[in-house]
Amino acid sequence: MRAGRLAKTDAEKLLAERVERRLNREFEAADAIRDRLRAGGWDVLDSATGSELQALKAPAPEDEPVTPRAVSLITVAHGWIPDIERWLLSVFTHCKADFEAIVVDNSGDTRMAGWLHTRTAYRLRSIRLDPPLGYATAVNAGIEAATGEICVLFDPGIELTGDAVSPLIAALADPSVVVAGPFGIRGKGTLKEFEEDPGPDVDAIEAYCMAFRRADAQAVQGFDPKFHFYRIADIDFSFRLRDKGGRAVAVPGLPLDRYQHRLWEATAPAERDRLSRRNFYRFLDRWGKREDLLVGGSRP
Repeated sequence: MRAGRLAKTDAEKLLAERVERRLNREFEAADAIRDRLRAGGWDVLDSATGSELQALKAPAPEDEPVTPRAVSLITVAHGWIPDIERWLLSVFTHCKADFEAIVVDNSGDTRMAGWLHTRTAYRLRSIRLDPPLGYATAVNAGIEAATGEICVLFDPGIELTGDAVSPLIAALADPSVVVAGPFGIRGKGTLKEFEEDPGPDVDAIEAYCMAFRRADAQAVQGFDPKFHFYRIADIDFSFRLRDKGGRAVAVPGLPLDRYQHRLWEATAPAERDRLSRRNFYRFLDRWGKREDLLVGGSRP
């Protein structure tokens, strides 16, 4: 066990104490307990039905021999086996670089686990998170497991129709570029509203397809694990990478198709809006005064 990581039994005791403090309206004490839990590697998810623990970092994978590759192609599976199958087929068909494909199984579905177990390929690895963790933590598990100097994160709804990876590797050959992908966005003169932008320089890259150096991701400790829901996590990660002056670059015209986003459609609209607002407030809490990171400048 890593130094500083609370055992789950100890974390559960603190969680119970926090619930009691909140019931007694001792909110300052409850917040202090939450801080202790986070320092010990656990976050607390509060909802109308109660509070639950969720790990901020995936368990360390079992040691296994792996072959280092030039680029690691990563996707997080939340279910929907046909989407994963389509993504894998397109990757193995069209990627020309020396690659590995990593599927992080965050579905909690034994059918997905069984299906992945039957898929054996020299360049394919899968990581099962059981129980499932937050979106950002799952992505970080893929980054941690990667052997490539470059990582390309894909949504499972992406299908390659040609070699979309080589242009992304070429974009990162420029040391000033820290993140690249086909779907760029810019703030509309403010950090409170973003829109798609063809670039080349943009404020952030959407995680439908985003490429970055593994070392750069590790230097900023990856995605912020507090983003349990996926929305805004990619914008926050882009800003984390760009914080010291790096560029986000849109690479248009890549040969790929984008299908429906399953997590968006599978989440009830009211819950989707609630989680999105929470993530956006979290983003603004950290970056709300950093209008210097808007490549188009801020509104006067």
